[in-house]
Amino acid sequence: MQNATGHITLSLVLLDRIGKLADRLGIDVYVVGGYVRDLLLGRGGQDVDILVMGDGVAFAKEFARDMGGATVVPFERFGTAMVPLERGKVEFVGARREIYGPGSRRPDVSAGSLDDDLRRRDFTVNALAASLNAGRYGVLYDPCGGREDLAARLLRTPAEPGKTFDDDPLRMMRALRFASQLQFAIAPDTLRAVSTMRERLSIVSQERISEEFFKIMNSPVPSVGLRLMFDTGVLHLVFPEIARMAGIDQRRDQHHKDVFLHTCTVLDNVAGVSPDVWLRFAALVHDIAKPRTKAFKEGTGWTFHGHEELGARMMKKIFQKLKLPVERLPYVEKLVRLHLRPMALVDSVVTDSAVRRLVFEAGDAIDDLMILCRADITSKNPALVSRYLRNYDVVMKKIVEVEERDRLRNWQPPVNGDEIMAVCGIQPGKTVGLLKKAIEEAILDGKIPNEHDAALKYLLSMKEGQKGG
Repeated sequence: MQNATGHITLSLVLLDRIGKLADRLGIDVYVVGGYVRDLLLGRGGQDVDILVMGDGVAFAKEFARDMGGATVVPFERFGTAMVPLERGKVEFVGARREIYGPGSRRPDVSAGSLDDDLRRRDFTVNALAASLNAGRYGVLYDPCGGREDLAARLLRTPAEPGKTFDDDPLRMMRALRFASQLQFAIAPDTLRAVSTMRERLSIVSQERISEEFFKIMNSPVPSVGLRLMFDTGVLHLVFPEIARMAGIDQRRDQHHKDVFLHTCTVLDNVAGVSPDVWLRFAALVHDIAKPRTKAFKEGTGWTFHGHEELGARMMKKIFQKLKLPVERLPYVEKLVRLHLRPMALVDSVVTDSAVRRLVFEAGDAIDDLMILCRADITSKNPALVSRYLRNYDVVMKKIVEVEERDRLRNWQPPVNGDEIMAVCGIQPGKTVGLLKKAIEEAILDGKIPNEHDAALKYLLSMKEGQKGG
């Protein structure tokens, strides 16, 4: 076989089993792509791609039987099949050759050689295969120089970049994603092709684009991918509201910092302490309304009044446009809306009522809100950063004290609607909601403790007051 470049160590028991099955069936099989790449990089991987020199779906069914009846999810149209495992999954595909017609995203597919299959892939570092058959187990095949590119930490397409991206425009997003995930550079001609051909992304479904975008958000330093998206113009197409944050305005010696670069720093700060992609997304969008609220006030400078509220209101349309899960919307809205509130609680004369209201409104997101607030400190002045962090320590202490005493996180009314109706002898309607709201306000103002008996007593006092009136 051509392009054999030595052996690599394959220690996965699963691969041994697949290789032995292939030997019994007289079929050549290889582990390919990301698993091989990550193995050479010393990274772990749960998902395994198997290239079959023959019918990939048929081999997957044989493998499932060999595993004692594992589930097979076939994709007959694409000649692939997936077998989910307890940890990760195995995907099987037959080796193929693809020829794209001008302007077409549907290739003519035919059975191909190992070389054909590897050369059709997106990047050289993914065009790697290792044999699983006895006699050449672990022999590495690298027809495109992927191993050299791994050593150079370089992303390069096996074919001419324009052709690679024209065949499958999503590969442009994948280039930016891999650069962010792996901390690799993108070859100059490949990067130029992303800029030149970015409009081709318009034919890719939003779901696939958002999936790649969130993989960038999940990478160790998300700003790497985000800045590449901006520099290539991809961000202007995929998420124009973020791209519009770029630029520094200046007027009479008054200037405000580039909101996009500030956001990149905040995002990386959050990523450094939390793997939660939705907290990272909240960091990305927390200042999204600044371009729309920017104003210059004489004697003050640049202002962005109300950007937190407007930003929160923008989230619904953004979630719809990006096809994001609606159940995550309230969390992101909450963090955007509240991200300025904790700093207002630094003053020693701030009342417990103000702290209660923040804890009440933030609910279970209060800890994430404080992570975001700390990450939002991006000053280059160490003394200023230290002072802000100490201030947030004070706020957190107040929050903990109030939370321990009043138990307002994920607050539930101590007296529910059914009990209000029974005590007051009223039917369902607006009055029940008004009474519940009055009890809530009394608790937040510190008039009564957050306890059932105290709330019931307060309800009875309101009832008697109405009678007296």
